[in-house]
Amino acid sequence: MKAEDIEKKLQSITENGQHLSPILPEGIKNYLIDIDGTVCDDIPNEEPERMLTAEVYPDALVTLNKWYDEGHIIFFFTSRTEAHREYTEIWLKQHGFKYHGILFGKPRGGNYHWIDNHLVKATRYRGKFTDLVDKEVTIQVFDDEHHE
Repeated sequence: MKAEDIEKKLQSITENGQHLSPILPEGIKNYLIDIDGTVCDDIPNEEPERMLTAEVYPDALVTLNKWYDEGHIIFFFTSRTEAHREYTEIWLKQHGFKYHGILFGKPRGGNYHWIDNHLVKATRYRGKFTDLVDKEVTIQVFDDEHHE
């Protein structure tokens, strides 16, 4: 699927007669997936020569390709820099990852808290990729008087 194919999936929405940012259809997810330490060995930017020999996490490859085949959007969101693009794309291709794009330059250091006007879900990778399961947890939200 190419970028223009993703655009074709988007649905227009309006509120009070004004167009808003389009959304994906129900059931289609936009996955943003880290690379180092999530789909392969954790390699710091200071050692790019290791990026081509990183060990792939097989369950990550199988799961991500399954999600891609199911029609979900797969983007890698990495702290690697644009200078690492060539190595990164070669490595992903050699290992057979299916994906739509890569976003470079994610801030380093973890402890991410994403704020957006669209629904955001986060899953922390803890050593195993599987299908996602439902789990009730406590999260921090803005006090907008809608506590649902």
